[in-house]
Amino acid sequence: MHAASQALRPQQTETHGTAHPYSKIFFPECRFNGAVLVVTLKTWLAQPVFHLTNLLLQGVAVMSSPAVKPIPEGMHSLTPYLVCANAADAIAFYVKAFNAVEQFRLPAPDGRVMHACLKIGDSMLMLTDEWPEHQTFGPNSLKGTPVTIHHYVEDVDASFRQAVEAGATVTLPVTDMFWGDRYGQVKDPFGHSWSLATHKRDLSMEEIQAGMRDMQCGQP
Repeated sequence: MHAASQALRPQQTETHGTAHPYSKIFFPECRFNGAVLVVTLKTWLAQPVFHLTNLLLQGVAVMSSPAVKPIPEGMHSLTPYLVCANAADAIAFYVKAFNAVEQFRLPAPDGRVMHACLKIGDSMLMLTDEWPEHQTFGPNSLKGTPVTIHHYVEDVDASFRQAVEAGATVTLPVTDMFWGDRYGQVKDPFGHSWSLATHKRDLSMEEIQAGMRDMQCGQP
């Protein structure tokens, strides 16, 4: 747009015997059947029209700029945000246990992690350190968590073993479940609960309900 607007320079021509000379505005980027668009105006109109054209072109350039996305690239509608005592160690653990890829971190002046973002699979995970001065605590300080982060993987047995070898604690061994997933649960060293699963069977809701009843009937 800048190059095009620089090319829009009115050129005054002969008067043709009238009281007002005429000027032309050339539009080099606009062509019809190979001919450049030329607008001929009385000189007293040429300059205002030229400046107005430039203003309009600048507006088009701004309007044609890529819009800021309300949801940033790579983010989903829901993103877990974890509080971890010693978030730097948590980042290292999630890299080792779940193949997380660190996107960025913002350190606080005292060395704690104010904010960090990791990518696990196709999803983002945010986390921060504990901030007792702001009543922000992780699950170990709170003696538990009511939340489980569900993580679908290609091979749940291999991923489960990797998490345990990295330091996670088994809370439910990997099992074939009635809803069609092979599924297990672990607790990470920072108190957060994770479920890992690989989908094995597509089942109707009726089949899932029947499987749930069979499971309940089989319980002592």
